[in-house]
Amino acid sequence: MVSVNELIRNYSKAVREGYAAVFAGAGLSRASGFVDWKTLLKPLARDIGLNIEKEDDLLAVAQYHRNERGTRASINQAIIETFNNGTEDNENINILTRLPINTYWTTNYDQLLEDGLRGNNRKVEVKIDKDQLAITLPNRDAVLYKMHGDVERPADAVLTKDDYERYDMKRPLFRTALQGDLISKTFLFVGFSFEDPNLDYILSRIHTLLDENKRDHYCFFKRVQKEQGESEEDFVYRKVKQDLREKDLKRYGIQAIFINEYEEITDILREIEISVYKNNIFISGSVEQFDSPWDNVKSGNFAFQLAKELVKRNYKITTGFGLGIGSSIINGALNEIYTTKYKHIDEYLCLRPFPQGIINPDERKTLFTKYRQEMLTQVGIAIFMFGNKEKDGMIINADGCWEEYEIAKSLGKIIIPLSCTGYVAKEILEDIKKNINDFSYLKDYILDLESTVNPKDLVNLTVKIVDSVRY
Repeated sequence: MVSVNELIRNYSKAVREGYAAVFAGAGLSRASGFVDWKTLLKPLARDIGLNIEKEDDLLAVAQYHRNERGTRASINQAIIETFNNGTEDNENINILTRLPINTYWTTNYDQLLEDGLRGNNRKVEVKIDKDQLAITLPNRDAVLYKMHGDVERPADAVLTKDDYERYDMKRPLFRTALQGDLISKTFLFVGFSFEDPNLDYILSRIHTLLDENKRDHYCFFKRVQKEQGESEEDFVYRKVKQDLREKDLKRYGIQAIFINEYEEITDILREIEISVYKNNIFISGSVEQFDSPWDNVKSGNFAFQLAKELVKRNYKITTGFGLGIGSSIINGALNEIYTTKYKHIDEYLCLRPFPQGIINPDERKTLFTKYRQEMLTQVGIAIFMFGNKEKDGMIINADGCWEEYEIAKSLGKIIIPLSCTGYVAKEILEDIKKNINDFSYLKDYILDLESTVNPKDLVNLTVKIVDSVRY
């Protein structure tokens, strides 16, 4: 059985390196007010004299209704009415669409995933039919394959046995696209149950498509729990069946992650997001005036070597091009990128210079706060150095650096203040010491952060702390 920590480690690595994918089932949409298969089909089953609670083959129920009515008009209407009503916030979808994942597959008819991607300012290309597969949307951030259709095209939705049996004939290119992604990407299946007919269908496709050429994928399942009034014999039987099912999933390369409550999925996804962004480091700082033992040359050398070493260790640096140190950070990162990283600049360096020429002070403050919020949302670690500026002929602490600290703290980011550089960095460490239990990763480094002024030693110290919190 795969542990939660193993899932977080392996899947976050797949996200960071660009080969992660999501496969969403009906359970993912339930938090938004949508129904599962059984609830969707319940009134249709009743119409033809069946009790949905007694039926295991839900595809057959949909097919029976189609057979009895001679058309699928009622099925189409049920899809339209059922999947146009979701309004509740869905944190799992928020996280999954916020992560830098490029590939999403779903069997759901609703539009929660595409809405989530757009809400997170990501340009999504939605593919519903085979004709769309040959077209590529320029500058897309993600592609969403809706392999069983969309609420706006209910007549084409895959729901009955006929639909499943004719799938490869009507949508053959989806089969090819899925095969390619299953080979090249690591999937996280979210919102499926052992009884989900869609899961059985997908698994059969995986086995047919890949045979033994499988990579590990992951799927959440709720652990069997004894129900009220259930006999011990029936409970043990269901548990044995679940254990056997879990072993069977491994034939398809799917590792089961068992949870006791569905709410645990949200916590795990949050941990994945934190792990993904721990690889992204924001360096905050500005220097108008250098105080002993720091000078322009010494601080520039330190910033250069720190950025170079972080990139060497495959971290991605985000910088707002801070006064006095921004250019050294950029040059250090670029030096390592051009030497060892095949010139993949965007993978290791994110430049975010602040907007200029804004005269109105209130407008400027509001925009800069929003800008800082966006920058820090996309990182996991924030390093603070120096932090001073000139105002009315005097050198004062840079309020922008302090605001970046407060934003980072509110977002739960790892914060590393290089107090030995003075000014805001020193004030941040003093503030952290008041609640050091909230920053336990710094406990063993307080004195070193306050006293290390040799650039090489400070680089080694900073990298040591960063590496200690990476996983």
